[in-house]
Amino acid sequence: MMSDPTTLVLLPGLDGTEVFFAPLLRHLPTWIKPVVIQYPTAGANDYRHLLEIVREQVAPLRRFALLGWSFGGPLALMLAHQRPGDVSAVVLCGTFVTPPWPGLVPFRFALRGPVVATVRALRRTRLLLPGYATTELRQAKSVTWNRVDASVLAARSRAALGVDVRTQLRECRTRLMYLAATRDEVVGPRSRDEVVALAPQLQLAEVEGPHLALFTNPRPAAEHIARFLREN
Repeated sequence: MMSDPTTLVLLPGLDGTEVFFAPLLRHLPTWIKPVVIQYPTAGANDYRHLLEIVREQVAPLRRFALLGWSFGGPLALMLAHQRPGDVSAVVLCGTFVTPPWPGLVPFRFALRGPVVATVRALRRTRLLLPGYATTELRQAKSVTWNRVDASVLAARSRAALGVDVRTQLRECRTRLMYLAATRDEVVGPRSRDEVVALAPQLQLAEVEGPHLALFTNPRPAAEHIARFLREN
């Protein structure tokens, strides 16, 4: 028996593009209809402005599930809080409800384009190390680096270091799942544990891999997501 179609709105991480979702989308079953939101590559990129953009893009939808990955997790909770009657489920992937790097919070306003550009340069060098990354990951990183300016990433990083959506999570009445990467080097267990403590009713699942496990290990990630949505 075929499952009824489910619209899944996907909110990306700090890059704000569809690029890192590509492998996951290839493994989702056909009854899941993905809608990938992309964030603007200029202008304000704090959560308040991004929420308005997301709201506009999903305005025609009347029933849908949400997936928020990393930076996109708080946006998913904000949107679910504003449209509780339309959101059927929320999948939180490697994300947070308060700043994931609390030690950097006092310095968040120092995060500007040149700082992020320096970090990017170091990461480019690391990607060249033998065995560190696949060709597909290197290409994906290159695409996002070319499409998204360091100043935009800096603005989103500052937003992440000032976010607090604990209330939205506590008040979320829709079904919730947290999908964690086993070797997440970006959003650590502290953030996951905080989410679980605030919403003990959620389903917790794991995918082997680093922070980009949805990209590097998409098949089991898609299976977890599909299983959860099928239970709706």
